[in-house]
Amino acid sequence: MELPFGTTQDADFMFTKLIVGDLEQAAAFYGAAFGLVEMHRVEAQIEGRALAEVVYQPTYQGGPLFILGQYLDAEAPAGGEVILGFASGDVDACLARVEAAGGRVVENPANLPAGVPRYAFVRDPEGHLVQVSQRLG
Repeated sequence: MELPFGTTQDADFMFTKLIVGDLEQAAAFYGAAFGLVEMHRVEAQIEGRALAEVVYQPTYQGGPLFILGQYLDAEAPAGGEVILGFASGDVDACLARVEAAGGRVVENPANLPAGVPRYAFVRDPEGHLVQVSQRLG
């Protein structure tokens, strides 16, 4: 099933940047659990604060980017500021990869009515919440 798309302004959603405390650990987790492919690394300044970033390729043509960032002068913020969402053709296999990569399943897939995609919730090694949904179509 193809999702509809649209906007009412001249603006497209471009990326999500997740701020983490351990950039290398997070990069290893998201690569192993979700198969993200690193595109490049960037050192930047935001409001005078140094930030190291890992930028990943979109997972589908024209899709948004996923970026991990670590401020070099502070601890990571508490988890819970965002819930990431990934779609998988095999939710159970994805959950196994999450656990093998150091994450943990916090809500197993539920038996849902016909037509409602299966989904589960996991936490990455730093406690960020991620929803893993069955890919539509």
